[in-house]
Amino acid sequence: MKLPVQIKGIIFDLDGTLVESSLDFELIRQQIGCPEDIDLLKYVDDLSCQNSQAHANDIIIEHEYQDAITARPIKGMAELISAIEAAKMPTAIVTRNSLAASTMKVKQNAIAIDHVITREDYPAKPAPDALLAIANQWQIAPEHIMYVGDYLYDIQAANNAGMVACLITHGVEKRYQDLADVVIDELNQLLPFIQ
Repeated sequence: MKLPVQIKGIIFDLDGTLVESSLDFELIRQQIGCPEDIDLLKYVDDLSCQNSQAHANDIIIEHEYQDAITARPIKGMAELISAIEAAKMPTAIVTRNSLAASTMKVKQNAIAIDHVITREDYPAKPAPDALLAIANQWQIAPEHIMYVGDYLYDIQAANNAGMVACLITHGVEKRYQDLADVVIDELNQLLPFIQ
């Protein structure tokens, strides 16, 4: 798979991309009363009652914390990050997760990426704000940055930012994978893109 541009930086999603996640979004939706067709974080943001909003946030954070305790690295993660480090290529993580859960996942899985942006920092994906902020900080044009994720919002965020959108499927075909520029089954398939 040859890309028309050279990749000069890589941004990763966290859950389902670098670490396994067992978050039960259906259960979270039930517990906070979020309809199936509405984005979870948007639903909470739009709640008019501050007490309801705080309660819903607490429920989500508790689920994320429990998930963080059991999170394990995804196959090939350590080797890929070592190769990126050796190539001196900048990396970052942009996640819809909370800072507390993200910090725990990065630390206990020894993910050697210091730059982690969470939903507390910028509007959540599919908004491109966090990705564009990193491109600006790195002084690299967005089209030379790859964003790797496992879900529709990741691909939409990359597309919205004008970055190379890479979908990791773990061997399961996704209905939206045609929106991605690159589709991989596992992380080691990214090694050829690292110079």
